[in-house]
Amino acid sequence: MNLTNNYKGHAGVEYIFEYSDADSFDDLNFNKCTQVYGVCFYGDKIVIGFGGAKKSWGLIGGTIERGETFAQTLVREIQEESNMKVMSFLPIGYQKVIDTRDDSFYYQLRYVCLVQPYGPFVSDPALSVTEIKFIDPKEYKQYFDWGSIGDRIIERALELKHKLNYVGLDKKLK
Repeated sequence: MNLTNNYKGHAGVEYIFEYSDADSFDDLNFNKCTQVYGVCFYGDKIVIGFGGAKKSWGLIGGTIERGETFAQTLVREIQEESNMKVMSFLPIGYQKVIDTRDDSFYYQLRYVCLVQPYGPFVSDPALSVTEIKFIDPKEYKQYFDWGSIGDRIIERALELKHKLNYVGLDKKLK
């Protein structure tokens, strides 16, 4: 499924978001992939974080650091921002973010994850997430609304969550 939304950034910059479902990120140019976020399920609830530059609610994740794989970024960011351990994960899809000023672009990757807490949440060491919350997936628009792209990401996460629960967990982490 492919979806497109327009977005106006902080400084009034116009962006085009092109979302695509994906079962793998192998075909993407690694150097154009900048961020990894997870729709993290703890039981039947989604884990969301509050903070960031916009001081708002959103998914847990962040920037790929030099030398990291996508999976390593996912695991590190979720641990740092929520104090949760990724038990298993699958790709949901990716968002191509196009800057309309010069048509440059980058990719933001989305995964579905099953997580468990290491212990109580205190705060992200970088202070980008100051609070986490466990929400019913049906209520996500009360915290953030990303239009049709957000709807598809949550819908696909719910579909794939069942695979993580009932299939061989080929992406299980040790």
